[in-house]
Amino acid sequence: MKRFNLLLTALLTAVLFSCNTQPSLKAPVADKVPHELFDNRTDNYFWMRLSDEQKNAATPDEQTTKVLDYLNKENEYSKEILKNTEGLQKTLYSEIVGRIKKDDESVPYLDNGYYYYNKYSEGSEYPVYFRKKGSLESPAEILLDVNKLSAGKSYCSVNNLSVSRDNKILSYGVDYISRRRYTLNFMDITSGTLLPDKIENTTGEAVWAADNKTVFYITKDKSTLRSDKVFRHKIGTPVDKDVLIYDEKDEIFSVNLSETKSRKFVLINSTQTLTTETRYLDITKPDGEFKVFEPRSLNHEYSIDHLGNEFFIRTNSDGASNFKLMKTPQGKTSKENWTEVIPHRSDILLEKFELFDNFLVVAERIKGLNNLRIINTKNTGEHYLNFGEEAYTSGISINPNPDTEVLRYNYSSLTTPNSVIDYNMVTKEKKVMKEDIILGGFDKDNYESKRLWAKATDGTLVPVSIVYKKGFVKDGKSPLLLYAYGSYGASTDPGFRSTILSLLDRGFVYALAHIRGGSEMGRYWYEDGKLLKKKNTFTDFNDCAQFLVNEKYTNSNKLFAMGGSAGGLLMGAILNMRPELYKGVIAAVPFVDVVTTMLDETIPLTTFEWDEWGDPRKKESYDYMLSYSPYDQVKAMNYPNILVTTGLWDSQVQYWEPAKWVAKLRTMKTDKNILVMNCNMVAGHGGASGRFERYRITALEYAFILDVAGIKQ
Repeated sequence: MKRFNLLLTALLTAVLFSCNTQPSLKAPVADKVPHELFDNRTDNYFWMRLSDEQKNAATPDEQTTKVLDYLNKENEYSKEILKNTEGLQKTLYSEIVGRIKKDDESVPYLDNGYYYYNKYSEGSEYPVYFRKKGSLESPAEILLDVNKLSAGKSYCSVNNLSVSRDNKILSYGVDYISRRRYTLNFMDITSGTLLPDKIENTTGEAVWAADNKTVFYITKDKSTLRSDKVFRHKIGTPVDKDVLIYDEKDEIFSVNLSETKSRKFVLINSTQTLTTETRYLDITKPDGEFKVFEPRSLNHEYSIDHLGNEFFIRTNSDGASNFKLMKTPQGKTSKENWTEVIPHRSDILLEKFELFDNFLVVAERIKGLNNLRIINTKNTGEHYLNFGEEAYTSGISINPNPDTEVLRYNYSSLTTPNSVIDYNMVTKEKKVMKEDIILGGFDKDNYESKRLWAKATDGTLVPVSIVYKKGFVKDGKSPLLLYAYGSYGASTDPGFRSTILSLLDRGFVYALAHIRGGSEMGRYWYEDGKLLKKKNTFTDFNDCAQFLVNEKYTNSNKLFAMGGSAGGLLMGAILNMRPELYKGVIAAVPFVDVVTTMLDETIPLTTFEWDEWGDPRKKESYDYMLSYSPYDQVKAMNYPNILVTTGLWDSQVQYWEPAKWVAKLRTMKTDKNILVMNCNMVAGHGGASGRFERYRITALEYAFILDVAGIKQ
């Protein structure tokens, strides 16, 4: 009887323990409301879509209430499922923000007689912008305190601070919603008072004319959020009297503004995936007419700058797929007048250039890595900077003054914190102006980074950057997080990420897969990962993952994958293709409903993305996109553990894409692994806006993968 009582007690204890550890909430089950799409597909979760008007309504309608209720239930379920990680989340958050120097400031740069910089103070989420007149010893003037602007706001983004040429008026954009529709403000710097000029629904950028009272700005289409109209505003005049300067009628183009290095011209740049067109105006004649620099033509991308009496043009014309540099006299902008400065090279991607009176600096990508090439334009001598690491990233920094022999650039690697360096192009002396201080006992010598090469299915060699803590043993037993993006030609460079120290110090390996769809290996790398070759992006990632398993950096039971936005599409695709390869996946703000979105011209990021993904109104593109679209390709099979994040106000990937995807996955998947979604109800594509607050989602993501990996603290 005693033995029976012991067994009964043990059984009851086990039952009680089980009840305490199982989630008290059941996974939300979204209603299925069949909606027939015009291409004859049925979408059971189309009802989740809300307009901005519905989200902003003082009194929510029935549909809005239903959608918000569902999203809140997903958040409640996510919190319940990950409840056992709350202590770990707090620990990780404390670690991550604990590495950040609380009273920090940027390196000042001199522009138009003033040194500009920003500063963070202990306890503040946002920067304060300052300037000093003529000398760093001069008293500091406060330009803008973003902490004051953010008071009482759940979200605050400030962009594009710009000062008039007489140094008296500051313009800046503010977004309190996270839809990237900025209100343009103007402030008298001396008094600190806002001027009555206030312009809604802009990109936030303003370019000042030489008269100190005229500005050019861009408004957005309120539905698609496309930047389409350029206006001219005179300070002190009614906004409704502003003059429309340019209206980009072509729905596949958007516009932006810039100013040349010479400060002689304001530029209107019309851009889309394959084509650009620039208009220019003498900044001393703000009421004049903009002129077309070179008329747009399909597959011709170019960008321009100006110094002295010449325009310089980075262009891919005449088959220069990796771009070349040309120049032309100020009064002769058409292509037949261009002469070559740097020729096209099949193995080097010309990414950017910076003009100086006596020097030309060119950012070139060679074998996947950034290189800075210094050319003396007076004696034609040239050299490259030597960075001395196997995997790193570098880039041209802020260099507003052409009459200098000092280049400012940025440098970091997976083991080296970001540095701002001044380089004398004559003496070749380097001066480190600032290296980010990483608190918490960080020592770069405790970590090791390598560049590896994985062979893709078609034989292509794909670079992989990897970092781990010294002492790592390559025996296949370590957990590994593999990250990639792979779209729009955007390269993922191996720069320093202080957050990953929390993983490395717990035995994780961290790796970046430089897959096709980016531009790491040149323009062809991008071309090989878009349109009807998009699947190369996904198979490259899986091949890199398999390579890391084969080489015993990890194993499939400890391999995790992560990507965001278009990288979230990547995560959705690899999940459908090779779910057994991964233990867990984080899909951040994922673009997963590819076909439906690309067929809907009323929502943001559709019309001017057809040349990236394909135009699904054409059968070949439609069939190909449908064959990999994560939402459409969800299958009844086992999936790994999945964490999905999104934001209600996301302007890039609408929240309903991940929400629908999760709902469909939940009804189709045949496993019992974790599937949770975290929806930030007050933020958008970039997450929270504060410098510390944004890391709460990072702590959640890391706690998720650590817990799944069996690491509890």
